[in-house]
Amino acid sequence: MSKNLPALEATVKKNLTVQNKGQQTKESRRSIRLKGYDYSQAGAYFVTICTQNRECLFGKIVNGEMVLNEYGKIVQDEWLKSSEIRNEIELDEFVVMPNHFHGIAWIVGVHEKCHNAVVRAHGRAPLRREPRSLGSLMAGFKSVVTKRINEIRLTPGAKLWQRNYYEHIIRDENELNIVRKYIINNPAQWDTDRENPDIRAAGQNHETALKRPCRGARPCAQSGEAVT
Repeated sequence: MSKNLPALEATVKKNLTVQNKGQQTKESRRSIRLKGYDYSQAGAYFVTICTQNRECLFGKIVNGEMVLNEYGKIVQDEWLKSSEIRNEIELDEFVVMPNHFHGIAWIVGVHEKCHNAVVRAHGRAPLRREPRSLGSLMAGFKSVVTKRINEIRLTPGAKLWQRNYYEHIIRDENELNIVRKYIINNPAQWDTDRENPDIRAAGQNHETALKRPCRGARPCAQSGEAVT
């Protein structure tokens, strides 16, 4: 059943809140995937991943638009490469935000375009996930982005992302269009976004540590755009 935009946004925020609260608990070490669902089957998936401790690493919002810094460009670059190195993946709308990422990924039917090809998670992540699955895509994407950014920051082995990611199975065309609109409008909604550290700090009077400005946000010549 399709959801309207406010309901979808509420669902996304609820799941991200649960994920963030459990980040440092044993509960966060369990999979939050839908039990019994085959994430290698064809379909569209809405995914969201957040940086460790919600640190604003990828740029900043200027006049309602996302301006990517060096790290943000790496995130965008590696997401675009995902469909180039994986025959089963097609990309839809996506956006890199200061401290999180939203995107729609399609898993399409592949009839051995590269008959002898071995689908790997960039060769950098454990192959415990099903090839040509959403889990394989996300593991490889997170891993290569982390490696490239840590090389620049001279922080080998440092965590960049929260351990888990949020996923929503898109059921029909109407819901697809709703999710696309949500992603496109995300930068313009930053001032009210719960992932905005300033918004979170305003609601927690005693947690002064959260009131510090975003770190690592360096503007670049061009803004990142959600593409299809």
